[in-house]
Amino acid sequence: MANYTAADIKALRESTGAGMLDVKKALDEADGDQAKATEILRVKGQKGVTKREGRTTSNGLVIAKAEGGVGTLVEVLCETDFVAKGEKFIALADQVFAQAVETKASNAEELLSSTLADGKTVKELLDDANATIGEKIEVKRVARVEAPVVAAYQHKTSPDLPAQIGVLVATEGGDEQVARDVAMHVAAFSPTVLTRDEVDAETVENERRVAEATAKEEGKPEAALPKIVEGRVNGYFKENVLLEQPFAKEPKKTVAKVLEEAGAKATSFARFRVGG
Repeated sequence: MANYTAADIKALRESTGAGMLDVKKALDEADGDQAKATEILRVKGQKGVTKREGRTTSNGLVIAKAEGGVGTLVEVLCETDFVAKGEKFIALADQVFAQAVETKASNAEELLSSTLADGKTVKELLDDANATIGEKIEVKRVARVEAPVVAAYQHKTSPDLPAQIGVLVATEGGDEQVARDVAMHVAAFSPTVLTRDEVDAETVENERRVAEATAKEEGKPEAALPKIVEGRVNGYFKENVLLEQPFAKEPKKTVAKVLEEAGAKATSFARFRVGG
């Protein structure tokens, strides 16, 4: 009979994040020795890292924080919600986020290649976690913004999971409260660009073609088509352009109008949704 208890299983699971079956097998092989079992899990896990590279990471968390006119947003992904809400994964994400802030990383590649205090890169840290936890773990996206005012907002889509949506909003003028209100709006209404000038010309042209074809299919008069098409393209802008969206708290005003009344001008924003 193996020389370990249920408490030993629990302790090893908590320290490594590995699954129940893997933990029991490791303890069996190590005859109950925690340190040896941990090493077994690590070695076996590393062998599976390459195999896990093609797996889908649709769970995880985002962390968004702003201080002193600088905002950082990081998305760390895993395979299952079970791992996403585990203490080990959350602690790992916190460590990765702290490194992003420390190194001023503005994209995932910069963060992954950066070196931690112990000499490991973030990529090596994630590979180790991948091995012990037994799931593919990756930093998918990183954003960094700087402005006189930067606000961050995190939103939970499920009460038992960490934040799944993270937003940064940067403004000139105004105060942090109006920037935070806009960040909450961005979380809810998911704009894709700040101004209509940022919408790709091909996308706009495609919207015009679809609007015109739809209007013709509906039997609209030929003479009315230009006005109808323009109206529907403007509708696309109102749906996707942050400054043209009706503001969540005051739908009769656009986001641009609310900012103007607060003496603020939005300069950039970033929004991540886990797996999005």
